[in-house]
Amino acid sequence: MDPVFDRLEATIRARRDAPADTSYTASLFVKGRPKIAQKLGEEAVETVIAACSGDEASIVPEAADLMFHLAVLLADAGLSLDDVRAELERREGVGGLVEKAGRAG
Repeated sequence: MDPVFDRLEATIRARRDAPADTSYTASLFVKGRPKIAQKLGEEAVETVIAACSGDEASIVPEAADLMFHLAVLLADAGLSLDDVRAELERREGVGGLVEKAGRAG
């Protein structure tokens, strides 16, 4: 895993039980998964808006926010970016249409 993502996940885990009034991350956990998912969706939309704006530099901070909120959601579910990596590795070499067909049902 990339060291910056390792550190991000460690920080998220460490702040999970911090006082919500002193940690944005802790406040997300207190609000629960629906709020975490909502924030992830908002960041996804902001990333799409940045991507369509024609200002490539504006994509980077939005993508960072998106990755942060994804890591928070995964932590809330007891998962990690390593789980996502394992899934991507499982899919490696499988065409997208074939992979999607395998999920249908």
